[in-house]
Amino acid sequence: MPDPRPPLVLASASPRRLDLLARLGIAPDRVIATDIDETPLKRETPRPHAMRLALAKAEAAATGAPDALVLAADTVVGVGRRILPKAETEAEARGCLDLLSGRRHRVTTAVVLAVPDGRRLKRTVESAVTFQRLTEQQLADYLAGGEWRGKAGGYAIQGRAEAFIRFLSGSHSNVVGLPLFETAQLLRGIGWLRP
Repeated sequence: MPDPRPPLVLASASPRRLDLLARLGIAPDRVIATDIDETPLKRETPRPHAMRLALAKAEAAATGAPDALVLAADTVVGVGRRILPKAETEAEARGCLDLLSGRRHRVTTAVVLAVPDGRRLKRTVESAVTFQRLTEQQLADYLAGGEWRGKAGGYAIQGRAEAFIRFLSGSHSNVVGLPLFETAQLLRGIGWLRP
């Protein structure tokens, strides 16, 4: 018997988001990697930035899959009003880690579910994370491993950087890149995921 639910598209090529969805027993029918400009707008703060990008990803993917549910997310690491980059160079990663060392920061993920009828269901989740003060050796070893590449704030909590986390308040899966509770609630709310 065919599945009466619309197909689910993940608007992200992130293997982390695929792994997180698998924890809910979900394998998207399609993955559509979107290519949008992620440059923060002037004076844009982390929360609105994350939502703007998640909406842009959802809209871009929905164009290519108008009859599907499209799940999009964007995760931002912020210190105060400042948005940290997705580190592409070792110098960028070092700058992020130097800033995060010994202090608390926020990780914000905006999740958008684009429904074929035109609705855009949205959630924003924040977690507070505190790094220990990093020694020069810890920094050098972490940077040498390359795990930071392409990661918001220059670190991956699901990897070696988890050993640097002194305090976490909120959703661990949010810091990885997709808050599972809120994602499941969105999918249940429209009847796609069974209660």
